[in-house]
Formats: sequence, structure tokens, C-alpha cells
Amino acid sequence: MSVTLTKTAWDHPPTVVGYKRLAVRRLKWVLSLGVPPLTALVCIGRVPHAAWAFWSMLILVTPYLPWVIVAYFRRRRVVAVLQSYPWREWPCRHPRRPPGSPATVAIPFKDDFTALFRIIPFPVEPATLEDGHPDRIWFAGDPRFGGVVSPVGGHYPVRVVPHTPRREECGGEGFDLARRVGLVRGSGKGTRT
Repeated sequence: MSVTLTKTAWDHPPTVVGYKRLAVRRLKWVLSLGVPPLTALVCIGRVPHAAWAFWSMLILVTPYLPWVIVAYFRRRRVVAVLQSYPWREWPCRHPRRPPGSPATVAIPFKDDFTALFRIIPFPVEPATLEDGHPDRIWFAGDPRFGGVVSPVGGHYPVRVVPHTPRREECGGEGFDLARRVGLVRGSGKGTRT
């Protein structure tokens, strides 16, 4: 059984503060991966070994930079969900996972429907954050297509996507809203970022 907490999640002040922290955190990721190689590039010819430093950093950064840039720009999807859906408090469980596998959270929305969500873009365990209720979670979004979760309090919003998306769930109540905020593509398939 869920409890609707606000008209939209964005109306809850700690959520806005948490989103701003998310945006700053993602900007720092982009800058920390992009600025050092660019600095080394500018120093080529002026500083000894700058070319070696540039190529070393480029080799180390290149695999991560696309993920970080996509995460930075996809933060707009998080704010769209928070501005369109209310926070609802649900019971949850955090399944044990092998090292290296994505962090997941299981939320029983109905007696016969428990959604398993992956936390993206990087695994963050909401249960390990400052939270006095590891068995409860706040969810804003559509259970079929994902949304945003936060520990109780709404202070750490994180994007979640279905662990296994299913196209057959297209249509029905709430489908147009999910499409408008970016939880669903035009083809009807749920987004993965």
C-alpha cells in the first residue's frame, strides 16, 4: 500500500535540493574527466611530457566519458519525472547481488506485481545512504517503465529503469504521461537511461 506524499515530487523542498546536488555531482563528473586531458592538450609544446600525459589521460578517460556525458544530459529526465509524478512511499527490498552486477531494488506495487528496477547510471544503494528505513522507499514514476527513487525523505533522487523492459505494457492509463516525460520512447519501448 502506497501513501501519496505531495501533488508532485518537485513540490517537496528536500527533493529540489537533492536534485540540485545530483546536477552538481554529475557536472563534477564531466569536468573531472574532461578538463585534465584538455589541459594537457593545451600544454603540448609548452610543457615537457605534456603529449605523453595527454595520451595517457585520453586512454584512461575515453571509456568513461560517454557514460558520464549521457548521465549529465539525462538528468533532465529525472527533473521531468519529479515535476510530473508524486512521491509515493512503498515497501521495498534490495536483492543481494554479485559484485559487478547492477544495483537493484524490488518494489511490490500490487500483490501480484513486484517491479525490479536497476539504479542508473552508476550503482547506488539507496539502503546504504542516510536512511532510517531501509525497508521503505519513495518512488515517483510509472511502475511499468521506471522513474525516480529516493530513500525516505526524498533527499537523494536516483533514476531507475525496469530490470527487463517489456514492450507489451504499452498503452493504458498513464502511458501518455510516461511518454511525455521520457520514460517511454515513441516506439513504446521503455528508455534505458
